[in-house]
Amino acid sequence: MPVTINDVAKEAGVSTSTVSKVLNHWTTISPETTARVNAAIVKLNYTPNARAVSFARKSTKNIVYLTSLGKDEAYRNPHMFDIMCGVHKELTRHNYALTLVDTSDEAFPGESVHNVIAGKYADALIIHGSAVTKELSKLITEQNYPHIIIGHPGFESSLCWIDTNHGLAGQFAAKHMISCGYSDVAFIGGKKTDYISMQRQKGFIGGMYDYGYHIPDSHIGYTDSSIAESYEAAYSMLVSSRPPRAIVCENNTIALGVIKAIEKLSIKIPDEIALLLFDTYPYSNIIFPKPTVIDINVYDMGIQAGAIILRKLKNPSLLVQSYTTLPIIIQGQSTQSVHKKG
Repeated sequence: MPVTINDVAKEAGVSTSTVSKVLNHWTTISPETTARVNAAIVKLNYTPNARAVSFARKSTKNIVYLTSLGKDEAYRNPHMFDIMCGVHKELTRHNYALTLVDTSDEAFPGESVHNVIAGKYADALIIHGSAVTKELSKLITEQNYPHIIIGHPGFESSLCWIDTNHGLAGQFAAKHMISCGYSDVAFIGGKKTDYISMQRQKGFIGGMYDYGYHIPDSHIGYTDSSIAESYEAAYSMLVSSRPPRAIVCENNTIALGVIKAIEKLSIKIPDEIALLLFDTYPYSNIIFPKPTVIDINVYDMGIQAGAIILRKLKNPSLLVQSYTTLPIIIQGQSTQSVHKKG
């Protein structure tokens, strides 16, 4: 059987808390007791685990990441895993462990957070925005528990959060279309209740307006983000009396539906219709021709979330509510300059 901290304490004739204090180099332990504990560690060939080392300083060196991990979550929310990888890289760089906790089967909203706080097995929480409710916000703030939310909570609160600026991403889309010479552009997004979709749409429409172009209602499509509804929305626009010259797709799945409509009508990309979409995941690499994409480095956002939570542990009063990580344009073959050369 592996040697435990209890075995070391028994061999040295001290308590387990004293062994932990020696492991953590407490100066309040006498040199004689320290020598006795170290001798017991050498004799028993004991290797302390992270929990034992952190016991005396009342730190678990563990951060919990709460999110839904239900079936097919990777397809519904592919960015979440890239964010997690970024968080993990930053935390392990500072010798912290990252534990995933599934919120998809909670008996009541906030059950997972309540269990983590009550069980005291994590120093802080990183919570995906999809799992945040007002009840959860109240619980965290009342307990003054270290945390960072990935994504805007969707309501005013004193929670710490970081998010990508989806409105700014929409403005980037408008700027790119105008720079290519496209002014008659449609936007096909998700439902009106979809926060990210609506922010991207508002940013795009506002950006086009700033350049002096108005997007008519007939060129704005709302869907359930399925391929089928996206196909119908695009098809009806393309066969109308005033079809758009370009289409901005709010996500990859919508883009697949739009491309099906384009192919059905035998319209050529980009010569007859230009296409721009958001995010590189999950389908942009299989779309032909290679699409132009407005992307956000969510891996970097994960790294920043990890850094913020470590700062929060050092300074519990720290309040962070900010947008982070600028969008980038990845030029593909689905947009091109249509400006006439002089």
